[in-house]
Amino acid sequence: METFRYLLHHSHHPHECGAAFASFSGHDSPLRRRRTVGSCPLGGHEIWWLVSASSEDEALRLLPYYVAKRTTAVAIAHVEIP
Repeated sequence: METFRYLLHHSHHPHECGAAFASFSGHDSPLRRRRTVGSCPLGGHEIWWLVSASSEDEALRLLPYYVAKRTTAVAIAHVEIP
């Protein structure tokens, strides 16, 4: 099965920060306990992950439902800038 790269872009409101992070504790995911980039400490309340998956749905299943329903999966590839 072919795999693709996805950029997962999650956004939540400031009062949802705790729930977004806590939702991972009940979800078995390779993304747990790994570093990624996010803007929560700076007030932006967005998080991004780079993942490999065979489909957009599979990429979103790496996230707990609470986070996934607020996440966009974008298929990405390397490009050369002229």
